[in-house]
Amino acid sequence: MNRGRKTGLIAAGVFAILLLALIFIVPALLNVDRYRPQVISYLQQQTGKQIEIGRLTLTFFPLAIRIDHFGVKNPPIFPPGYIVQVARIDAELSVGALLHRNVVIKSLVLEEPILNMTSDPDGPWNFENPQSKASEKEFPLGVISKVQIKSGQLIASNLLPSDAAGPIFFEAHEISCDLEQVNLMGIINPSSSSMDGQGTLMAGVLRFGAVEVRNLHSKLLLESRHVSFADVKAEIYGGTTAGGLSFDLSGKNASFKTNARFNGINVAQLLAAFSKGGGQMTGKMEGDVKLAGVIEHTPRPLTGIHGAGHVTVRNGQVPSLKLNANLMKLAHFNDLGPAKNDPSSFNLVTTDLELANQRISSKVIDIDGYGVDVDGSGSVSVSGSDELDYRGLAEITTKESFFTNTFARLSGATLKNGRLQFPFRIGGTINSPVFSKGKGDQDVDAVQKKR
Repeated sequence: MNRGRKTGLIAAGVFAILLLALIFIVPALLNVDRYRPQVISYLQQQTGKQIEIGRLTLTFFPLAIRIDHFGVKNPPIFPPGYIVQVARIDAELSVGALLHRNVVIKSLVLEEPILNMTSDPDGPWNFENPQSKASEKEFPLGVISKVQIKSGQLIASNLLPSDAAGPIFFEAHEISCDLEQVNLMGIINPSSSSMDGQGTLMAGVLRFGAVEVRNLHSKLLLESRHVSFADVKAEIYGGTTAGGLSFDLSGKNASFKTNARFNGINVAQLLAAFSKGGGQMTGKMEGDVKLAGVIEHTPRPLTGIHGAGHVTVRNGQVPSLKLNANLMKLAHFNDLGPAKNDPSSFNLVTTDLELANQRISSKVIDIDGYGVDVDGSGSVSVSGSDELDYRGLAEITTKESFFTNTFARLSGATLKNGRLQFPFRIGGTINSPVFSKGKGDQDVDAVQKKR
């Protein structure tokens, strides 16, 4: 072996030893965990919150600080608990910035973070620091180029006026998120008007109020006290939905806006998510809605929802109404025909919807039943009373004998194209509907369809 080759092998061996020393020995000598009290103190000063850190570790390739068991506790005006808990954080540092004695975090990876967002009726959100006056230069965690979240959870709720914990109105689980240009300083500073981050989000489960969606994919935008989910696609009660959802956190009460298009929803599963909704209706639903409202500091924070939409439900039942049979009996029509064995079924329901003051109103309802077709209008209460107030014009699609038709006409029905038509009303409640005769054509508000 020539001398040059020997020298090369020796140099390679020395380099390998130095590399191993750098990887295994230097981090041990640079025990950053001893600086943990100073780091905790600094973060508490900047955030105004009590900070917990289990352990700090320095790693190379890339140069990063690892934080185990990180936690931020609620400020005193909130119930005891944590704003955020993270099992592990990996913060990659900029080597160039360190050479100039600056700490710049290039990226953050958060594993299993749990974020609990709570709003006080007389003050800020629990994650805010109203006294924060630090600038981005003073706060090295200001803007971070990349933030990745793995297996995260987010829970949002309001405190009641008594400062007791209120119900959860929004939650997301199994979150995976990739964000860019995340401004942590802007997030905790309520006076900030900056862009706080943007990227993509996936959630295994997301709930807003009583409605639950799964396998959600969306774009996420954090901007000046606003959180927006755009280009949302998700699975919902056996069907699919697409649209957007945004929250405004700048006011005393948070507010929201949402728009959604949906298809193939199992109506029975959807209604079962609401109190008293189980067993009320079946079928497959499609349509679109736009909703908005203020999220109140009350036991029912979403009672102020308002909006409008259109829906179509196919091949379903409304067991409590038994619409076909009750309308035929109201007209003294003896032969139930197709409705005899399926008195609560319908082939198609199309209607507009307007939600306001805890009532769902419809100006035009078109029901194609089995044996009965209906044009109607009216409203139902969603405040808990379940009161019905509907009126319409029913048409018996099965022809009957001369004597039955004559008797029905004497009861207020009219004969059109060989079929009986008569006005009706439905009062009472969803579980105990009350059918009664209408007062003639002038009692029918809905625009009649051409038959």
